Amino acid sequence: MRRRRNLNFDFSGRSVLVTGASSGIGLGVAEGFVKAGALVTLLAIDKDVEAVAADLSERHGAAVRHLVCDIARSDSVETALESVSDLDVLINNAGLELLTPIQDDSPETVAAFERIVSINVIGTYHVTRAALGKMRRGGRIVVTASMWGKTGVAGFGAYCSSKHANIGFVRSLAKELGPLGISVNAVCPGWVRTGASMKSLAAMAEKSDRDESELLREITSAQALGGLMEPADMADIYMFLASDAADNITGQAITIDRGELLR
Repeated sequence: MRRRRNLNFDFSGRSVLVTGASSGIGLGVAEGFVKAGALVTLLAIDKDVEAVAADLSERHGAAVRHLVCDIARSDSVETALESVSDLDVLINNAGLELLTPIQDDSPETVAAFERIVSINVIGTYHVTRAALGKMRRGGRIVVTASMWGKTGVAGFGAYCSSKHANIGFVRSLAKELGPLGISVNAVCPGWVRTGASMKSLAAMAEKSDRDESELLREITSAQALGGLMEPADMADIYMFLASDAADNITGQAITIDRGELLR
């Protein structure tokens, strides 16, 4: 088992909004901010986020808030964020990852492609736009892209396209919001043990008629550092980019993949 080091970030009194925070990377990052003393609000489309917020509140003695909305709908986002006042950090993490083969013209696959783009691209835009009016000077925006936003993977056209778009969005906003003192960066995770990534692994294994465990071993063996990351492993890079230590960093897409992509 790898050792986990707890970096000493202090976000006491700072307001943080994390989308897609009911599970996976979003939950791991949100918990990191809660531990660091931030005033955290979780946002997700599923009502499970209420129980997740209550659990974090109880375990860490913090008042963790929650919001439920579909970020692909601007009206839903505007209504949900009415209760948010001053904001210091926005973690745009909500996303959808599904197999969308280009030669599959079934209604389900076409709908999946459109839904992925609606959430990952348009939804990120809606949340960012709604949050900007509440963000103080010196604010931080961090978007969860993917290492697949820097490469291509067969069968995942919608997801890869959306993550490339996320990186372009970050670079454009960094230039646009820099004069307002707001930095914008992306984190590009590799393989992390989340429900979404394990579902993708299963789809890839089925498509290639291979065993999931065999495919996972092949994936992790391609990393310079072996092993599969856990959601909690991701928290430090998000908190670093949201901290004062990252004052001079903006417009970057930082890959965290244990040395798989190497770019």
